[in-house]
Amino acid sequence: MTAFVEKTLCNAVCLAVSEINASGGVNGRPLLLNEADPKGELRLFQSETQRLLDEGVSNFFGCYLSSTRKVTLPIIAQHQKLLFYPTFYEGFEFSPNCIYSGAVPNQNTFWLADYLLDNYEKKYLLVGSNYVFPYETNRVMRDLVANRDGDVVDEIYIPLDPAPEDIARVIEKIKAALPIVVFSTLVGDGAVAFYKAYKEAGIDPQTSPIASLITGETEVAEIGAEASVGHVTAAPYFSSVDSPQNTRFVTQYRASYGEDAPICAAAEAAYFQVHLFAEAARRAGAVDRESILRVLPTFSFEAPQGVVRVSRENHHTHLWPKVAIVDSNGAFKIVREAYEPVPPDPYLKDFDPTHGQNDDKSF
Repeated sequence: MTAFVEKTLCNAVCLAVSEINASGGVNGRPLLLNEADPKGELRLFQSETQRLLDEGVSNFFGCYLSSTRKVTLPIIAQHQKLLFYPTFYEGFEFSPNCIYSGAVPNQNTFWLADYLLDNYEKKYLLVGSNYVFPYETNRVMRDLVANRDGDVVDEIYIPLDPAPEDIARVIEKIKAALPIVVFSTLVGDGAVAFYKAYKEAGIDPQTSPIASLITGETEVAEIGAEASVGHVTAAPYFSSVDSPQNTRFVTQYRASYGEDAPICAAAEAAYFQVHLFAEAARRAGAVDRESILRVLPTFSFEAPQGVVRVSRENHHTHLWPKVAIVDSNGAFKIVREAYEPVPPDPYLKDFDPTHGQNDDKSF
């Protein structure tokens, strides 16, 4: 269901480990990978986590869906180890046993809402997969739209692995409400099928785009450029970022995994969080949770998206929000971005839905 995305995360971790080991490892010792494939089954996430703990693994890098994080993290916490989690997520969580490297709502949802409300219809339909991330994210998006004089006309949830009739039902509701902006929190194969059905229905993305926090390069590669063009995504990273660090990252990633290999935001986070861990381990001279947590917030890393660092206060990461539109070649054209890293606000302590998040922060 989400394997095509999760494979890119695994590739990025392996690339980072190979780079670190090629430069001498951590204080002369190589990083060792011990992999597990839970095959998308929550019970296997639990049993495989326990197996890795029994084999002496001290730091975990992985999980994609929030549901997998929520079943894995309590086991890791019980043993006082660390999970480095690379995916954007719904926020409203803190664990002393987790480093959150992906975006939270003030680093993606706010930026997407502002761009949409500035440039498209004020009428919205929210559609999501039936699990925790879509429900929580739609709650925030609904507030942002309402407080900018927009109107959410419907909120629909379909199975994580939807049948064609589930998607057809959503498409019919959209067609009846046109013109409209569709905010999609569909994931994996369901998202791919939805974009293809949207194209087949003849809906014009110039006036009624699909906007998403999830649909990145890996999804577009599965959807195809023709059905993706004109749709909008917000994320801290796109492979089109113009910087020497990103050029190096993209070149090395594609040299390892294929010249057309897609690279999504979660993969970039999976990559830089390994480098953050390795640098913390070098400075601490140890890999235990307490040593890593003591050192990790004291330095930054020049990631492909820009300079990132971890907040000591909440274990989330300062990131660079961006909004992009898919062009006719299937590439993301960045249309709005932060000029400095945005601090994470996972509990939305500074949440003001009436105030644009991009004031003086985009170009």
